[in-house]
Amino acid sequence: MRTSPFEHVVVVGAGAVGSFFGAMLARAGHRVTLIGRPAHVQAIESHGLQLDLAHAAGVETVRMATTTDLAVLRKADLVLFCVKSTDTVTVAHNMTAYLAPQAIIMSLQNGVENAALIASELPNPVIPSVVYVATEIARPGYVKHHGRGDLVIGNVQTAARVIASENLAHIVELFASAQVPVHISQDIMADLWSKLLINCVFNAISGLAQTSYGKLAAIEAIQITQAALVREVIAVARADGTQLSEATAMQAVANISKTMAGQKSSTAQDMARNKPSEIDHLNGLVVRRGQALGVPTPVNQAMYALVKLVESSYATHG
Repeated sequence: MRTSPFEHVVVVGAGAVGSFFGAMLARAGHRVTLIGRPAHVQAIESHGLQLDLAHAAGVETVRMATTTDLAVLRKADLVLFCVKSTDTVTVAHNMTAYLAPQAIIMSLQNGVENAALIASELPNPVIPSVVYVATEIARPGYVKHHGRGDLVIGNVQTAARVIASENLAHIVELFASAQVPVHISQDIMADLWSKLLINCVFNAISGLAQTSYGKLAAIEAIQITQAALVREVIAVARADGTQLSEATAMQAVANISKTMAGQKSSTAQDMARNKPSEIDHLNGLVVRRGQALGVPTPVNQAMYALVKLVESSYATHG
């Protein structure tokens, strides 16, 4: 078996998603460093990361290096870029002083723009990734996993930085060794738009109501609203050059309502803590693209406006 070229994986923005995938790699014996917020870092340094996996008996302690300092990126071969979409450009710019030229970046973020935004700041290869995992940081140092934990990766065909298929294969092997399935997509933009569609259908409504996906599905008026959101996102994606199937999208919505019935969205988690959400890069992105492309998006506009209204009541968040 070939030796993995990724000797040191660094997670930038070790929130729920980054901490989960970092922990899965670390527990499989890979060298991982998490870059996160001070409270999270201190808890992991003191007690290890507490990983509470769905369908597992008991909580597992995973030891790995942690820091708040981007300087550790100098020794990174693979970077899991997991910051909030609102911080993408700033963090990518701040990484320029440290990142080695051979390092590969995986964008494990919501939205369809992040890989391009990272690439606009850094010369390194950037792999767009679609994340399917339900997880949260229940408290600093403690990751609660609710379900799934797989990735879809692929190339965005820009002339300068097409990722070598061998590198994609190495990433599949790396994560497979940690029991994380990774699929290489032949049309990653379609996968990114499909994930954005799901986020637009669930995130704002779950956040505004502070309720789970399963409870949303039980209300006919919400089902009608979700179907309208699906049609708007598909129309904007089509105008943007990506074809999505309405029947496939509606089936995916129905499946998530069942398989993640107890889950609340990341937007709901942010709103519960009076933290700014990623709504500008979810329904807000659909609204902006729709305006630019001449596609009406009134239901996405309503979702976006209502979340922004709630967020406007928060005290300034440090």
